[in-house]
Amino acid sequence: MITGLSSIVNRPMSVKDPSESPSQKRRGVIAVCVREGRLLVIQRSRHVAAPLKFCFPGGAIEDGESESEALVRELREELNVTVTPLERLWQSETDWGVELRWWLADLETDADIRPNPEEVAGFYWRSPDELRKLSGLLSSNLAFLGAMDAGEFSVDGLDSSGD
Repeated sequence: MITGLSSIVNRPMSVKDPSESPSQKRRGVIAVCVREGRLLVIQRSRHVAAPLKFCFPGGAIEDGESESEALVRELREELNVTVTPLERLWQSETDWGVELRWWLADLETDADIRPNPEEVAGFYWRSPDELRKLSGLLSSNLAFLGAMDAGEFSVDGLDSSGD
């Protein structure tokens, strides 16, 4: 699950905001950052829903915000970095009704990643195979990897085998 304090990453998924209309779906953005054939993943902090689970960084799209603006804001909030959104790779909907937009994003090679301890316990660079073997990888992230394996999209520079 992706849930959060200031974003989807911290809001419990089972609780609906009573001000939301029934037709208004919650939407989130996910950053897909690649470095040396590996993907950036975070381990969620103990202070958020799904504590210590692993997932790609990202969060809620706020009212009036574009997907790319939300992506930049969320990465700044979670990891104190600036990313450049490149292209939307894929979209999905979680079992709990959150629409996710998965974006390829450029993170400078020399970026000083500093996790916000309220949201992120740690960050890691892992191959797709290493991610699949992670205990505690969120199901939406496994679905993303499955869609990539099925050829629904491709990510240049990614070592999908982990070798």
